[in-house]
Amino acid sequence: MELELQINGVITSLQVEANETLLSLLRREGYYGTRQGCETGDCGACTVVVDGVARPACVMLAAQAGGCSLTTVEGLSSAQGLNTLQRSFVEVGAAPCGFCSSGMLLSAYALLQRNNHPGDEEVREALSGNLCRCGGYEKPVQAVLRAAALLRGEEVEEVTPNIVRQSEQNPLAALGMDRQLTANGATDRLPVITSGMSANADTEYAIVGKPLPMSNAAQLVSGTPTFVTDIERRGMLHARLLTSPHAHAVIRDIDVAEARAVSGVHAVLTYKDVPRSPYSSVERGLLESGPYDQFLLDYVLRYAGDRVALVVAESPEIAEEALGLIQVEYEIRPALLDPRQALEQNAPRVHPESEARGIFDAAHNIATRVRNEVGDVDKGFEEADVIVEGEYIVPMAQPAPLETHRVATYLDADGVLVVRTNTQSPHHVRRTLARLFNLPLRKVRVIRPEVGGGFGSKQAVVLEDLCALATQVTGRPVTLAFSRSEEFTSGPVWPNYIIRLKTGVKQDGKLVANQMALLTSTGAYATHPLAAPEGVVSQALSLYPCANMRYVAEVLYTNTPPSSALRGYSSAQEAFALESHLDEIARRLRLDALELRRRNWLRTGDELVLAKAATAGQDVGSLLVESSGLAECLRLVEEKLGWHIKRGVVNNGRLRRGVGVALTVQGSPLPPASTSGATMKLNEDGSFDIFVGAGSCEDNERTLLAQIAAETLGVALESIVIYTEDTAVTPTAIGEGVTSTLYLGGGAVRKAAEQMRRQILAIAGRMLNALPEALKMSDGLISGVGEQDFTVAQVAAYALYVENRQLMTSASWRLAQVPLTFAVGWRGGRG
Repeated sequence: MELELQINGVITSLQVEANETLLSLLRREGYYGTRQGCETGDCGACTVVVDGVARPACVMLAAQAGGCSLTTVEGLSSAQGLNTLQRSFVEVGAAPCGFCSSGMLLSAYALLQRNNHPGDEEVREALSGNLCRCGGYEKPVQAVLRAAALLRGEEVEEVTPNIVRQSEQNPLAALGMDRQLTANGATDRLPVITSGMSANADTEYAIVGKPLPMSNAAQLVSGTPTFVTDIERRGMLHARLLTSPHAHAVIRDIDVAEARAVSGVHAVLTYKDVPRSPYSSVERGLLESGPYDQFLLDYVLRYAGDRVALVVAESPEIAEEALGLIQVEYEIRPALLDPRQALEQNAPRVHPESEARGIFDAAHNIATRVRNEVGDVDKGFEEADVIVEGEYIVPMAQPAPLETHRVATYLDADGVLVVRTNTQSPHHVRRTLARLFNLPLRKVRVIRPEVGGGFGSKQAVVLEDLCALATQVTGRPVTLAFSRSEEFTSGPVWPNYIIRLKTGVKQDGKLVANQMALLTSTGAYATHPLAAPEGVVSQALSLYPCANMRYVAEVLYTNTPPSSALRGYSSAQEAFALESHLDEIARRLRLDALELRRRNWLRTGDELVLAKAATAGQDVGSLLVESSGLAECLRLVEEKLGWHIKRGVVNNGRLRRGVGVALTVQGSPLPPASTSGATMKLNEDGSFDIFVGAGSCEDNERTLLAQIAAETLGVALESIVIYTEDTAVTPTAIGEGVTSTLYLGGGAVRKAAEQMRRQILAIAGRMLNALPEALKMSDGLISGVGEQDFTVAQVAAYALYVENRQLMTSASWRLAQVPLTFAVGWRGGRG
């Protein structure tokens, strides 16, 4: 049917299907700022303004918009730039990953159109239909109130966020980059983010430590196509997955003849069409033995949501039709849904196949086992005055990124397999696909656009392998994405934990023995973060060292979705258990809970004894902690919370509120062998292109790296252009975790920038007939001899056209230890 409507002030006539949603229509017409997040009207990412009212486009038929006036996020800005509301979001930092920002902006826009003087509660009500998984709601609310004031013509205060600054002269001391190196390249001390880094003059650093908007913020608030499915290629096919309805089953027969016969279907793939070669979807080093327990498609289905078949068709509708025609005969087997069941004597085996390798004990469903001990724990318990035991259970959770897992693949003109994916580990995806399809690494290129939330769930190969398979089979571009329901049933999850603690303590509160036994599920495949080498050290136990400690972990296979990291390697779950346990110990001893922590926490100069025991015989450098800042941090929290006033106050009413404090440490002293690199070139206009091996999807990664480069070079931030998203042009990164951008990529960028600075000063010295050591480089100017100076652009032009040299540098950075961050979290009831 033909539909006439007004979009962003332009009246247009469009052909639509009777059942087409407004979301589908808008994205088909190129309004990609209307994001697809849930298909059920729950997340608000697809919000548009229809005749002045904010509505979710995914549950509104396009036909219902006939004759209406629509505003999308693309209509908020103009040729002159962003509007007031968008600028406020940028200035406040209210668009972390940007996926939800379009919807939030339009909900706020509709509010301000009818009420330019809203209160805090009115703003929150207007944004209540818009979910944010990255940054929360405080900053969006602040941005809307700020925009409202500006629209009323009022003056507003400059945005002044809380800033942590370093006291060291070197602006990158927190990264451990100013330390002396040992023979093997390891730092001699374990650097931490300390309280001493606060309170310093702004003039010390020109750029590092300043509250700057993210470099890509304008794109995120204007609806620029920046996510995986925002760019479509001609001839794109659509793939859909048939998944298992059973937690544990074997395919006895599968008939795809009818599905293949559907007009518009290009391929229907099952386990019969692919080799049964085991691989790991999570990153493993070259020398690691596994586990390798996954298959592209398999006849054994190990969780409800596991892969059964892949259909590739001309449209999503045709693919769905073909899925319904696939006939499968399942042999249902007993399922393990709890890690405790996996240890039972007659428990069914999740991985009985002979092809898998590297599994610790497949017969008993043990994917991997962790053991680490110092001292004599049993003797420590004998010497204790009080022994406290407890069991703490953390349930399974779905990370629920607003942007579900999405991939698009195609073959370029040179036959290179190009993969656009919202992964957190592009180099790992590239290596895995090359091995899986027996391709040279040069024949695989991974492009990672903006990522709409990850939280650790996008560090594995999830859909990339199947989408690449579809492109190789059909020779056509293919896109494959999880729906919201598929994200819940087939996507990676944060696994459940059963943590048993036994602690021996003296009457004065001094710990003498501490034991943590952890039982957890890796799900159907060994993707659990404890399967990584850094999982051998418990961060939680390390925070409260004592002479006798034992850390035991059994990572078990169950018939549940594969696990993923929870913003760290089990640290959150372990911290929850241990901090709860310490409160119970304090109650038993009638000791203040904060005082108990003070008597036992890690202090400056202490050695990380669990890490030392785990690396016996290895040269990892010193594992001494220089500072933690916990004393100052806890004191501030104690005062702000009113701990001694509110703690222990009993309220027997229907609503009960209390106060609580928890300490934690983030970062591992024993990360896997990690490396990154950076390549830098100086352009003739004085700008710098920097290509960095950085896999993490941190919201501000490019801004962080640009700040490091600009500070080191002595140039304006605007002259730095960072590229991290394309494996074809960026150096390889190994160990792509959430800290890799700052600690690995940042180190490589700084090293390359130092080399570039030396080259620039050397050429400037020849131009000024002066020694490079006598010159200064600041604010993009090189000076030091008389009154004459040169800009970086002039030096670049001289090098290129007079000396016929292109100024380029490259650097590699290996960080043996990830700096530790100590934190105090608190919650307090009102009244």
